[in-house]
Amino acid sequence: MTRVALDVAQTPSLEPETNLSPGAYSHGVYSQPITTVPALQLRNLTKRFGTKPAVQQLSLSVAQGELFAFLGANGAGKTTTLRMIAGLLQPDAGDALILGQSITSAPRAAKSVMAYLPDDPLLYGKLRPMEHLEFVAGLWNVPAAEAEQRAQAWLETLGLWGNRGELIEGFSRGMKQKMALAAALIHEPQLMILDEPLTGLDASAVRQVKDLLQEYTQRGRTVILTTHILEVAQALSDRIGIISNGHLRALGTLSELRAQSGESGSLEDVFLELTREDSAATL
Repeated sequence: MTRVALDVAQTPSLEPETNLSPGAYSHGVYSQPITTVPALQLRNLTKRFGTKPAVQQLSLSVAQGELFAFLGANGAGKTTTLRMIAGLLQPDAGDALILGQSITSAPRAAKSVMAYLPDDPLLYGKLRPMEHLEFVAGLWNVPAAEAEQRAQAWLETLGLWGNRGELIEGFSRGMKQKMALAAALIHEPQLMILDEPLTGLDASAVRQVKDLLQEYTQRGRTVILTTHILEVAQALSDRIGIISNGHLRALGTLSELRAQSGESGSLEDVFLELTREDSAATL
């Protein structure tokens, strides 16, 4: 099963639009945010593994309706941060609030409005696409009839409806990635946390997912993603956070990051300049 952040004991108490049709992301029916509560707030989030600090007093805020790119080199602390936000790792200090709900003191409420897609999603290979999506929807307490409708809509949207009779174990890496994305979206989360979501996708699928994420945030939902494809981050993101050695090195729009770095070029130029000293220190 896709390793989304599941906690099925509570239905989404913060979800204002529980009766929207599946596939509505692509039909423009989602409203804008109804509150000014940030989609995500990190407050001095800290994690160590033994004596090694992985994330150090990380604080930032992401607004509802924002597409936020979280960038860093391998080992910078990105995935550790995302796993703490999703409730899969317990922070040593600090907290993460999802739509005002603490992941440490109110984990069920926090998890009920988000989905987490890891960089190595797991699926039930012996199931067919509809079976898998309906199973995941059931874990989120989505009614069976609604689950079937949503599953079909997402398979059609992601170009997998023609493969509905096949076992998932026979899918390509890109098809499995799209299946994992559909499973993460099946309960219509307010916050999507995506760790390298474009891995294994061909150019056409990358464009399709990019368009889907932009439409998703235009309806007031929020996306936080990591990617090593800086051109994608530059094209999609409203704001960018750069983490290095567990510290937040920079935060802002591309224009603001250019001002902070003194670089006027691409996001790649800005990223390399902002992390140059940290990279040199690890050589």
